[in-house]
Amino acid sequence: MSVDDERRQYPRVKGKNVSLKVKAGDFDTTISHGLNISASGLYCKLEKEIPLLSRVNITLMLPYEKSMYKIVTEGVVVREHPVIEDGKIVNYDAAIFFDNISSKEREIIKQYIEEGNQKC
Repeated sequence: MSVDDERRQYPRVKGKNVSLKVKAGDFDTTISHGLNISASGLYCKLEKEIPLLSRVNITLMLPYEKSMYKIVTEGVVVREHPVIEDGKIVNYDAAIFFDNISSKEREIIKQYIEEGNQKC
C-alpha cells in the first residue's frame, strides 16, 4: 500500500504515556498498553467484548504542555474482533471512533501525535 492509498484522515501514533478508560454499560476498564491514537479515534486491546456499534464513554489522559490533559468524550466501536492464542480468547482488539469530540480536544490530540511522530 502506498502513502497515496492511505484512507485515514489523521495520522496515528502509539499512545505512549497515555491513560485510557473505556466504559460501556457494566464494562469499565483502564488501558495502558496496546493502544494507538489519532485525532479521529483509537485502537486498543480490551479484556471483554464490546459489540460492534456500541456507544462507549472514553476518558483519555495525555501529556500536554508539561502537564496531563484530560479528555472526556464519547465514541462508537467500529471494529472489534477476538485475539485467539492456543484456542482461547486472550483479548479483544477494538477500534473506537470519536463521534462527539470538541475541536479543541481534537487539536490537543493532533499536537500530541505530531510531537510523538517527531520523536520516532
